[in-house]
Amino acid sequence: MVLAIVSIVVILDQLSKFLAINFLQLNVPFALIKNFLYLTLVHNRGAAFGILKNQLYLFIAISFFAILFIFLYLKNKKNSFVLKLALSLILSGAAGNLIDRLRFGYVIDFLDFRVWPVFNLADSALTIGALLLSWELLFSKDAA
Repeated sequence: MVLAIVSIVVILDQLSKFLAINFLQLNVPFALIKNFLYLTLVHNRGAAFGILKNQLYLFIAISFFAILFIFLYLKNKKNSFVLKLALSLILSGAAGNLIDRLRFGYVIDFLDFRVWPVFNLADSALTIGALLLSWELLFSKDAA
């Protein structure tokens, strides 16, 4: 299950970023649904919300160790479905953005709802995974 989720999310993330790079102009919004959803190609040199800009090597190191830790944790433990799903999504998101950082030196973002900073599918996977992980840790009978 983990390998399937990670593969699908990373492939969709990288494909969507490839399309964004090839069909959008940098920092020029394209209205997909006017006044709601825009596609705006952005080069994010920071972390979430663009914080800690230009800390490339720090982000690469953190991503690498997070991916390694999650992979080893999932490999050696019997976990609930929700925990596996959550960690798989976090792993996928970290991997998708790590690929960008290694290739370009920044992360490709393009989903723009105008009320939130521009983001990508990897960011969405990370966020959903973190929410599921929080839920599992707070409410699971098995969480210790």
